[in-house]
Amino acid sequence: MKKILGIYSAPRPHWVGDGFPVRSMFSYHTHAKQLSPFLLLDYAGPTDFTPTSQPRGVGQHPHRGFETVTIVYKGEVAHMDSTGQGGVIGPGDVQWMTAGAGILHEEFHSEAFTKSGGALEMVQLWVNLPAKDKMTPPNYQAIVDSAIPQVNLPDGAGVARIIAGELEGKRGPAHTFTPMNVWDMRLKQGSYSTLELPDGWTTALVVLHGTIQVNGQTIARESQMVVLDRAGQTVSVEANNDAIVLLLSGEPIDEPVVGYGPFVMNSSQEIEQALQDFNSGNFGQIPH
Repeated sequence: MKKILGIYSAPRPHWVGDGFPVRSMFSYHTHAKQLSPFLLLDYAGPTDFTPTSQPRGVGQHPHRGFETVTIVYKGEVAHMDSTGQGGVIGPGDVQWMTAGAGILHEEFHSEAFTKSGGALEMVQLWVNLPAKDKMTPPNYQAIVDSAIPQVNLPDGAGVARIIAGELEGKRGPAHTFTPMNVWDMRLKQGSYSTLELPDGWTTALVVLHGTIQVNGQTIARESQMVVLDRAGQTVSVEANNDAIVLLLSGEPIDEPVVGYGPFVMNSSQEIEQALQDFNSGNFGQIPH
């Protein structure tokens, strides 16, 4: 069984632009080694927005050296980037964007959601790229809800949506540069599950809703994260009430992590180069 290393509560929320009130569940500043290859996780909402005519969100901004994974639970987000990719993601959909060598990106509430208002809830996860892939060409994976396989957990414990990785022979649609599991689990009250995970991989359980007990000993509530040791191959999860839990598990990338705002590289020299490239206009333009 993977030993519990710690439990962490989300800090107070802060705004990203005017559309996303987020709580940073973790970042590479605090958990770089413990949670590699995962760099950061922002939990946005749940927040109710009133109808309006002007879309809320965050305007043009760059990324380099990693991937962003956006999982929408409620509401709709429209996005556009400098590769010409764009679209709208709604409940259950996932946007897996490889910034790689550099991309410009913007995210706003969709036109329909802006007009209707309502609840917005989403997660954005940053996934590191190994040094050899940090300058890979930017890419975008649009993963709709219907393309994500669901696995029924034993004994009616609930379901797991396999966004990346594999469970019970079902493989998630996301292409990843290093091996990992990203599972969106919906657990039923009173259920008990034993999850098999690779020895040597980092593992975290992020509780978005409900209350769980991990390995029969640690209680984790809404907006809390349980970090587990790399050693061991199982983790047990008991749901004290209906729960939504994001499981992150991956093969560590044991390389230096040097970040500056929207850039995550392996050295300060590479960060300086990223700033130069961005300021020189080498990240392209977002078509409008």
